Amino acid sequence: RLERQLSLLAWLNDQLGYADTREMLDDLKGSGEGFPEDGEPSPIYNLLTNRQRQPKIDLETLRGYDANIRDHLEKINAGGRRGEPITLRYFQYLAALTAEIYLDRWFAGPEKLRDELNEFIRAERSRGRREAEQWADYETADLSKLAFWMATGSGKTLLLHLNYYQFHHYWRQYRRDADPLKNILLITPNEGLSRQHLDELKLSNIRDAAPFNLRSDGGYSPGIAPLRTIEITKLVMEKTGEGESVPVEVFEADNLIFVDEGHKGSGGEAWRQARDALGETGFTFEYSATFGQALAAAKNPALLAEYGKSIAFDYSYRYFYNEGYGKEFRILNLRQETTAENTDTLLLANLLSFYQQQRFYAERARQLTAYNLERPLAVFVGGSVNAVYTESKKPRSDVLTVCQFLHRVLSQPDWAVAGIAQLLQGRSGFRNPDTGQDLFAGQFDWLSGRFREAAAVYRDLLRETLRVDHPDAPGGLLIRGLQRSDGELGLIADGANDYFGVINIGDAPAFKKLVRENAPEIALEDNFITSSLFAGINHPDTPVNLLIGSRKFMEGWNSWRVANMGLLNIGKSEGSQIIQLFGRGVRLKGRAMSLKRSSFDPAPENGLHPENLPLLETLNIFALRADYMARFREYLENEGIDEGITLEIPIRSNADFFGKNLVIPRLDETAQFDAAEVVVLRYSPAAVPTPVTVDLSAAVGILQSGQPDDGLAVAGQEVHLPPEKLELVDWPAACLNLLEY
Repeated sequence: RLERQLSLLAWLNDQLGYADTREMLDDLKGSGEGFPEDGEPSPIYNLLTNRQRQPKIDLETLRGYDANIRDHLEKINAGGRRGEPITLRYFQYLAALTAEIYLDRWFAGPEKLRDELNEFIRAERSRGRREAEQWADYETADLSKLAFWMATGSGKTLLLHLNYYQFHHYWRQYRRDADPLKNILLITPNEGLSRQHLDELKLSNIRDAAPFNLRSDGGYSPGIAPLRTIEITKLVMEKTGEGESVPVEVFEADNLIFVDEGHKGSGGEAWRQARDALGETGFTFEYSATFGQALAAAKNPALLAEYGKSIAFDYSYRYFYNEGYGKEFRILNLRQETTAENTDTLLLANLLSFYQQQRFYAERARQLTAYNLERPLAVFVGGSVNAVYTESKKPRSDVLTVCQFLHRVLSQPDWAVAGIAQLLQGRSGFRNPDTGQDLFAGQFDWLSGRFREAAAVYRDLLRETLRVDHPDAPGGLLIRGLQRSDGELGLIADGANDYFGVINIGDAPAFKKLVRENAPEIALEDNFITSSLFAGINHPDTPVNLLIGSRKFMEGWNSWRVANMGLLNIGKSEGSQIIQLFGRGVRLKGRAMSLKRSSFDPAPENGLHPENLPLLETLNIFALRADYMARFREYLENEGIDEGITLEIPIRSNADFFGKNLVIPRLDETAQFDAAEVVVLRYSPAAVPTPVTVDLSAAVGILQSGQPDDGLAVAGQEVHLPPEKLELVDWPAACLNLLEY
């Protein structure tokens, strides 16, 4: 387990006067945030220096670190580019403080820092700290990397910008006359995330950032080089042929490297070689929400030890959630294959839960402004875009399945109204086998209070969610290929004026061919005028309510709108990408940018939060033909959530009983078991026939975060789909057949 290997983190906690991370977070989370306007130190500095166990760092030095963080934050906020200035949450400040401590010591002398770390490890072993027995001693080469294990939504990008300014500060302080850094690289998983980073860097006044260009970059004059972004996929140890690949030898030595989604380093030997070569004689910062998940999957002890020596701060999901940050979650997971009708019913429940969030937001938009909630967005992610073949040799596309469902909602009002009525009334047929209660009982109470009839809900859903201009006469689904935007297909109700959704995939022409051959009921045409719908999906005026695509949304895409997810065939092999996908929807800005859900937020001036606010503070995930919940459980376990307690029971010999002729059971050596009496079960016609039911229905798993007072007490259960059962009446014969089999 990664958290048991974190020797660098243990040393940094000790420097600040704490035994472990939990003690530090519990002590400091109520200290207050931000910096006083009069130039006085931060509340966290005051608390650190006024507690009984003092930091081991000289207080004047600690005061200097505090002032540095203030200065760097002022650079980020300068010019008001972000609108409202950033105030560091207490854990963001602590992450920056650990970087200050480390960089100061590293620049002052890596060898001295190495010796101090090894001395700390020896001291912890001598006083009986169990995990210290697993900690490896440090070499000087181990010290040129700093990693941050931070939950999605906790501000990794902001921390990256602070680290950029911090490194510059210590470079100027210690290396003023040294040779300049050759390159500063920000390595990302894909071009979309690179573009996103460039936008964020400009907001933080890091203005010389740009994509790396092999032809024009390199050979900078004295000073620190400008920052360049480059994608992991473009880095190679040796370039062969043409293309966009970049050999690492181009970057020479003395590089400053920032790695976003640093868990990628555990995913492949080729990437690790490139990363290590780039940072061999410089310095590397890495950031990830899923170090624990990725390293558990890698099963590489050397890699585990490497990150144990480099992770400076742990604010992973277990801390993030339990302190009230981010959304609650509710996951419904159907692992098995099921009928098309059951699939459509669950997709309808998915769409209805999203519509309820959307309608609540529309009615309370002005009241919700203070909570920084944005208009909800539903995301459907499929494991396959174009056709894959099932065991029955039939082609199947998860993206096409969603499109066919939307077409059915638009073109079959009787089916849709009947299905909505069953869901609203808690008669879906999906029941909890323990309680007998319908799976969706109570889930749509707010919606039921607004509409008397399911038909009215359906008409409003068509109008608000699917952008149908005339809900009393809906048409079918029309898919338009957006020729001005590669890989995009717009979704619009036939006869409507506005798009309600967008498909963003790699090969749009191949998908259109698939639709033409397998779903001729769906209309297709091309559009040569409309520009990218996906690029504007975060704009307040976008008509897009639904986003459909493949695994590309698991990382490198950023939106605060995601409120609902539908997953098809996702979860069996994606590993840490599963948690990246979860992180797309669990983030929350919160009131006054607190990042907290309202149940953990002090009551506003009137003493009350808006009623039913949890509707928008809960991420609903519907996973079909997926193994999402099992992977998510593994994630929680790897994060240290719901972890069992291991007790060591020592075994002791009791010499007092030696030689006392103790009686122990043993086999009779003279017995002949093959000659023993045989007991035969025979069929008795006189037996009273008793009906036996064999339940062949599939089970839907439910995983739901607990109430605020419970911490992350996750409730898991299974709910069975509508009956597909075999009745066995003549039970004795059936039992004999089973015995014979």
